[in-house]
Amino acid sequence: MRWLRLRGLLLANLVLFLGFLIGLMFVGHAQQNAELTDHGRVTESFTQYLGSSSFGEAVFENWESEFLQMFMYVLLTAYLVQKGSAESRPLDEPAPQDEDPRDHRTDRDAPWPVRRGSAVVLKLYENSLAIAFGLAFLLSVWLHAATGAAAYSQEQEFHGGGAVTTWQYLGTSQFWYESLQNWQSEFLAVAAIIGGSIYLRQRRSAQSKPVHAPHSETGG
Repeated sequence: MRWLRLRGLLLANLVLFLGFLIGLMFVGHAQQNAELTDHGRVTESFTQYLGSSSFGEAVFENWESEFLQMFMYVLLTAYLVQKGSAESRPLDEPAPQDEDPRDHRTDRDAPWPVRRGSAVVLKLYENSLAIAFGLAFLLSVWLHAATGAAAYSQEQEFHGGGAVTTWQYLGTSQFWYESLQNWQSEFLAVAAIIGGSIYLRQRRSAQSKPVHAPHSETGG
């Protein structure tokens, strides 16, 4: 039980992710077969649907926006401040995250790249969170484009049009419509938590200031 308690936040989110993903599989399969039936095409089995471009596009276009949100959030919170927000760095004082890891090479519990990594390894490690989210975003963009191109080509063929390549699909309004409708909502959500944490509170949450803290207090 202690093992679960110490990992509850991550595990709860993974369980929610899997639950919603499984739900998407089933409702997406039903929606896809309804569309195929409307066009007089043969319906797909559940397994066929999971390997289809339609399912891939539905998943990856959303992953793309989520990883973009986290990539930008990590970068923006490293350099910008917002007075009164629990999500902001302190206004006029250094944060613990500002400390130079090179001053902690002798710390017994410091991660391996800090204790023994070369200059290049340490430089990569001290920016590894943003790098990981940035790479995940780029990979998701490509997977969205690849699966979206196949789904778009299928739709075009239903209406007598021609197929497109992944690169061609990246230049279509359909690709950017799918991307931008998700991107705008992600940054609205980030702005809401940044601005909301100035005046609103949630006791016990790490995303909130203490309930008794003044509105002007900045940082968690």
